[in-house]
Amino acid sequence: MRLRRYLSRVYDTIHIRQEITILSFEVEELIPNQEGSIKIRLQFWDRSQLQIEESLRSQGSILIKATYSYHYQDANNNLIFRYDNAPHHPHIRTYPHHKHTTQGIIDAKPPDITDILKEIDALLYNNAG
Repeated sequence: MRLRRYLSRVYDTIHIRQEITILSFEVEELIPNQEGSIKIRLQFWDRSQLQIEESLRSQGSILIKATYSYHYQDANNNLIFRYDNAPHHPHIRTYPHHKHTTQGIIDAKPPDITDILKEIDALLYNNAG
């Protein structure tokens, strides 16, 4: 996927969600269609927040997330989950990709923004009733 198309898809995916408050939204194409970065903070109806950070580069038709972090926390700043690829858990089978939960560190594949929002929706709406 080309960088520009990916950045546009992230923008559209977030802006179509009217129930989400966008606290900050920085999407930069550092080198046209080759390198970019994303820094986004979102707030949900229960005041929980998602912070997204991605450093991206394009190699031909392949988009690489050089670094990423999707940090989701409750209204009191307690971690709910965080996906990232920081290389600090070499024992994890999916190293460097992993997920922090309230129970500890687990294997995880690199998620997409739509996967993250679906996971948050499941938590918010399964716990709302």
